[in-house]
Amino acid sequence: MMKKTKKVNVITLGCSKNLVDSEVLMRQLDHRYEILSDSDKEAEIVVINTCGFIGDAKEESIDTILSAVEAKKAGKIEKVLVTGCLSERYKKELPHEIDHVDGFYGVNDLPKILQDLEVNYKKELVGERHLTTPSHYAYLKVSEGCDRSCSFCAIPLIRGKHVSEPEEKLVKEASFLADQGVKEVLLIAQDLTYYGIDLYGKRTIARLVEKLTHIDGIEWIRLHYAYPAGFPEELLQLMNENPKVCKYLDIPLQHINDRILKSMKRGLGSAGTRKLVKTMKEKVPGVALRTTLIVGYPGETEEEFEELLQFVRESEFDRLGVFQYSEEEDTSAYNLEDDVPEAVKQDRFERLMELQQDISLALNKKREGKVFKTIIDRKEGEFFVGRTEFDSPEVDNEVLITSKTPLQVGAFYNVLINRADFFDLYGKVVE
Repeated sequence: MMKKTKKVNVITLGCSKNLVDSEVLMRQLDHRYEILSDSDKEAEIVVINTCGFIGDAKEESIDTILSAVEAKKAGKIEKVLVTGCLSERYKKELPHEIDHVDGFYGVNDLPKILQDLEVNYKKELVGERHLTTPSHYAYLKVSEGCDRSCSFCAIPLIRGKHVSEPEEKLVKEASFLADQGVKEVLLIAQDLTYYGIDLYGKRTIARLVEKLTHIDGIEWIRLHYAYPAGFPEELLQLMNENPKVCKYLDIPLQHINDRILKSMKRGLGSAGTRKLVKTMKEKVPGVALRTTLIVGYPGETEEEFEELLQFVRESEFDRLGVFQYSEEEDTSAYNLEDDVPEAVKQDRFERLMELQQDISLALNKKREGKVFKTIIDRKEGEFFVGRTEFDSPEVDNEVLITSKTPLQVGAFYNVLINRADFFDLYGKVVE
């Protein structure tokens, strides 16, 4: 065993897909270096895994890099390495604009990072990660890149074309996670529903999920980032019939107006989107749907926004995220005039979220008096904090549980919901 002589702090910004990349990097490093958490300031080497998706995320990435550079100038850090989406997207510009960074790397430059840190890439560690999530849940990235051409999105420019991971590799990785004590696996991708087309000639996400249900120790499988166009409906049958597959689906719809959807190049119009939502609710009774929407897209009129509001009223999404449109260079929408004033974007954002708040409260109230299988994430103050199958960690509702006896983090309990508010449920453990 090589002596671990230096500490490395890997700082992850952006989405859960970035987090998986960081965990893979850390697993390759941790036989040579001591790996520290993001909050630890005593590392000799800092690796920043950046996000380059939207303006605020890019700004956060730049600020984090500059902060690390200042620490290096002060003699607190020996090396600063920058990787991830921002570094990939601006690989030519960044080295000229930010000094004192020891290396800029793209999203596929893991071997180069390891080489520069004097670590040999270990093939035997493929499928293994240094987990940074709580020990009972982890993300499983089933593919990289995206073949879609959504007008507002720069991800294909950064991450490239869609590439599925082989089923056997993913089953091996999920088995490794289960051996580490992981009980909930969250499937992620830029486009989950496209999985398998490049490898098997057809969409095989349902087949993959079915294979994952056979892994001992995995009790929940959760699906994130399913693209609506071409959605494989056999996945719904599996979700309805297999208790290991959470009745939860994250499916970004972005809008409902036909003109805007066409301009966005979403591949599915208003009628198709409405039909898909209806089908999901019919084939999986009780399914929790999470979606994201964009307000202030170029040319969005008040009438078109009102159409979106009405769609949200009718659909009663369990979870909803809203983004205010921001220009992204090199995308097709960048050529459109960003003509919706910022104040109007903010107003529409607030109106949509206010509507969703009322919907969330009404849906939560329906859970009062019912018992749900709940996983415990942590202890916080007087409460044990958990989630039902209808909620993903960090972004969705939580169940706040009072218990005279300690509850085990990572364990499942049956919880009776006795009170609900806008975004939280309150309950107690029952036999």
